[in-house]
Amino acid sequence: MATLHTEPKTMTNIPVPPDILALLPRVQNVNELHDEQLTMGARVADKVAGTIGSWRFIIIQSMILIVWLTLNVVGLVQHWDPYPFILLNLALSFQAAYSAPIIMMSQNRQSEKDRLKAEEDYRVTCQAEIEIATVHRQIAHLTAERWEALCQMEEAQLQLLREIRDSLRAG
Repeated sequence: MATLHTEPKTMTNIPVPPDILALLPRVQNVNELHDEQLTMGARVADKVAGTIGSWRFIIIQSMILIVWLTLNVVGLVQHWDPYPFILLNLALSFQAAYSAPIIMMSQNRQSEKDRLKAEEDYRVTCQAEIEIATVHRQIAHLTAERWEALCQMEEAQLQLLREIRDSLRAG
């Protein structure tokens, strides 16, 4: 008797004990896990980096620079920072000197978070492969059982048909 089912040659042919699914850890929300570990300084750095990297910040800073330059060039008030705007240059250098490391800290945390997400994605993919392999085996087992049952029923029906034929010939 030939079997209909032949499993494809993939990693799903790896034998997996049925109770292994209970041993696998559940899927975790990496965002929540990462956020729980953040210190107050890290949260502040992320807020500062988020603010500095926004259009709102760029527009407000541009407006402040335009007002600063206009007031010092036109001279409606006393020139507190005349051309070449050394005080403005100092303020912008100060801002850059502090914002760059804060942004780098935030980017480093984001790359760590991305790494954790990639690891979790890989783990979930492996778990899904194991679950799919288990389902494939269950389907193959059920298919084989049903095939055997169908063959037995067919044999029984053929036997009944032979008996009916023989009784019609005899009688």
